[in-house]
Amino acid sequence: MMDAAALSSLALRTAAAFPAVVQSQPFGDDTEVFKVVGKVFAIVNTSPVDAAAENTRAGGARVTLKCAPPHALSLVGAQPSVIPGYHMNKQHWISIVAGDDVTQTLVEDLIGNSYDIVVSLLPRAKRPLDPAAR
Repeated sequence: MMDAAALSSLALRTAAAFPAVVQSQPFGDDTEVFKVVGKVFAIVNTSPVDAAAENTRAGGARVTLKCAPPHALSLVGAQPSVIPGYHMNKQHWISIVAGDDVTQTLVEDLIGNSYDIVVSLLPRAKRPLDPAAR
């Protein structure tokens, strides 16, 4: 079980650790946006958790990540705490909310996967590293 504070903290640390990452707050103090070479790969909402809102998946801490469509569909179907991307293209983005099924490994793997997808779509000359080499 990972609560909202642990989810936000882990996501912030993990996303910031990748090469060539820039962190900003274009949507306000409670939303951290992580980009690699100008392309978003993670959005971490660190809003204080409202228990009623968290239960409806409408508020509280949330991590939104890029994901390949078949993988996104599978995750949303299998993991109760993985939902279609909040305010994003539901086919290419997922959001993770706090829950019993959220583990450190899941969060770290999905953030790494999102980073790799975005890097792989960059022109080869602009890539900070080759995702296949990781």
